[in-house]
Amino acid sequence: MRRIRIFDTTLRDGEQSPGASLNVEEKLVIARQLERLGVDVIEAGFPITSPGDFESVSLIAEEVRGADGKPGPTICGLARARTEDIESAGKALEAADNKRIHVFIATSQLHMDKKLRMTQDKVLQMAADGVKLARTFTDDVEFSPEDASRSDMDFMCDVIAAAIEAGATTINVPDTVGYATPGEISQRIHYIHERVPTSKDIDISIHCHNDLGLAVANSLAAVEAGCSQIECTINGIGERAGNTSLEEVVMAIKMRGDLWDIETGIDTREVWSTSRLVSNLTGIDVQRNKAIVGDNAFAHEAGIHQHGVISDRRTYEIMAAEDVGWRGTQLVIGKHSGVHAIEEVLKRRGYDLSPEQLQEVRMRVKEAADRDKAIEEEDVVAFAGEALDELSADEQLITLKEVSVMTGNGFTPSAVVKLEIRGEEAVGTGVGVGPVDAASVALQEALETHVGAEFELCEYGLKAITGGTNALANAHIRFADKDGNKYRGEAIGEDVILASVHAMVKGANRALGRSKRAVSKEQ
Repeated sequence: MRRIRIFDTTLRDGEQSPGASLNVEEKLVIARQLERLGVDVIEAGFPITSPGDFESVSLIAEEVRGADGKPGPTICGLARARTEDIESAGKALEAADNKRIHVFIATSQLHMDKKLRMTQDKVLQMAADGVKLARTFTDDVEFSPEDASRSDMDFMCDVIAAAIEAGATTINVPDTVGYATPGEISQRIHYIHERVPTSKDIDISIHCHNDLGLAVANSLAAVEAGCSQIECTINGIGERAGNTSLEEVVMAIKMRGDLWDIETGIDTREVWSTSRLVSNLTGIDVQRNKAIVGDNAFAHEAGIHQHGVISDRRTYEIMAAEDVGWRGTQLVIGKHSGVHAIEEVLKRRGYDLSPEQLQEVRMRVKEAADRDKAIEEEDVVAFAGEALDELSADEQLITLKEVSVMTGNGFTPSAVVKLEIRGEEAVGTGVGVGPVDAASVALQEALETHVGAEFELCEYGLKAITGGTNALANAHIRFADKDGNKYRGEAIGEDVILASVHAMVKGANRALGRSKRAVSKEQ
């Protein structure tokens, strides 16, 4: 059977989802789980865009190397067809056993006119020069003509031919805005093979977005037309409507691969754990009716369906839940549970924590259990996420000392927040439409008055991790500064207001930490 390579871009394109943001530790945990899943290529980030992205690509390149004598996945860094981008990617990937630089430049007339402001000749030259430079860092270079599905086919093919001549070993065809249909994608792949004879000697890849809900269908059409690599993300996350969903396209190939005589190297028993890991760490929930990994994917309510499934699950299920790693059972965790039991739960869910982080999770489990909280598996996973989200030493500039709120029927909710900022006490007061809003106003007043920092709370989310009135609350916020930079904070607790304020303090710490580093750099 023909082997289709799976190129996972969860840590790059997926993290560009509105609301998604991962720190370096969280990215490493996801990368290790992607290795267990069996992906062929991990696009770990876009190194030039930020110090955090550069650090995460470097760390993944150093740490994710394969196990049990098996080669690890190829670690990839994205770069525009610019010298500084490519050099940054090459440096970030230095430690990787198998590395790839992914160079791109737009080829649609719209992008060339409005974004790049370049002629076709200039774009073609930059594509070739970018690939040549990338080849000085690695023999594995991928090239993408961005917005390929809206590009003139002949010009796109000219650029592809130039990239191959310059040393590209994979050509990726991106449906950047999710505009194409399966027939058009198939036609474009066939045209590349006809128009660029050298394309038959290398890998052709497909990268689809889901703006019209056709990403998976388009990817399968590309494979049918001869593509040997699919670019996708866990849970289909990504900009706007997202990317091709890894779990959907992989299971489609597994269930219907006989149609094309193809297969992947994915261990599908790791799909469910990987899906939940990415959901928990990004804060982007999986919709209940999501194919393959949604809560309802293997649930039946209609009587006729239930009767059929009881008789033989194949009557209404084309795959078994176990095929994607859904077990339906959970270990019971309590205050007497040791590190090994907690580690077993977390490993099963894709978390690979350090001994110190495991002890931190165990301590939080014990504290919650001591307060008569029945600890469920999802609670342990939430504690693990919080342990990974701990602030670094240079980010802990603010400490929450006290918070009090008053709310009820008949008067305006108000709050008082006392902070310690760089060793000095700061107090803020505020009123709002509710207790959380009042606490946010009070916190922002304290910051503005004592350090001159102005932040706007641009995103707030709250959810119960498990059921019941004593469920742990997961609060996540995002602050924006006057320059449009955004900083996230997340906290877990039994009290929704305290959890919300702790999340805000984390976000404020990250914002002040970044400002402090920027000032130091200028000096």
